[in-house]
Amino acid sequence: MKRRQFIKSFVLSCILFVKPTRLLASINSVRLGEKAPDFLLNGFNKNNLNQNEWSLDNFSGEWLILYFYPKDFSSGCTLQAKAFQDNLSKFKKLNSTVVGISADIKEEHESFCSSAKLGYTLLSDTTAQISKSYDSWLDPYSKRNTFMINPKGIVVYKWIGVRPIGHAHEVLEELIKQQRIYA
Repeated sequence: MKRRQFIKSFVLSCILFVKPTRLLASINSVRLGEKAPDFLLNGFNKNNLNQNEWSLDNFSGEWLILYFYPKDFSSGCTLQAKAFQDNLSKFKKLNSTVVGISADIKEEHESFCSSAKLGYTLLSDTTAQISKSYDSWLDPYSKRNTFMINPKGIVVYKWIGVRPIGHAHEVLEELIKQQRIYA
């Protein structure tokens, strides 16, 4: 069998035998220019101890940087979380809020925020429902994806398969560009 024929047959067999949910994942994914999927999740923010639940509506009128990550305390997730924290004042100056989502429970988020000295909200998607609605779930963890949502609730940019190092700075640069576009 020639190499070209082998590749064609291999690709065809992959398509035929891949789970349909994996094939449909890109079809169901969040699209740029469309309303962001709503959510209502428990979470933790050390600066707002009286609030236990957050929804997309809590962030209307401001830019939302919504990032999904696999697990509190893992090395990559800690790097990513701390990088957002290091740039938090810059995000705030640009009328934006950073929010992280994982499948960890609220108490785990509280411990992680304390340990990593995080001053922004972490939400608990224990049922994976929201991660799935953002096409950011690979059982048993959230995938490392980030979504930029404008003040009207529209997804204007997304990063899929994020590398933690340098990501917060990359998001900050794109936020500045997007704010010029939507000004």
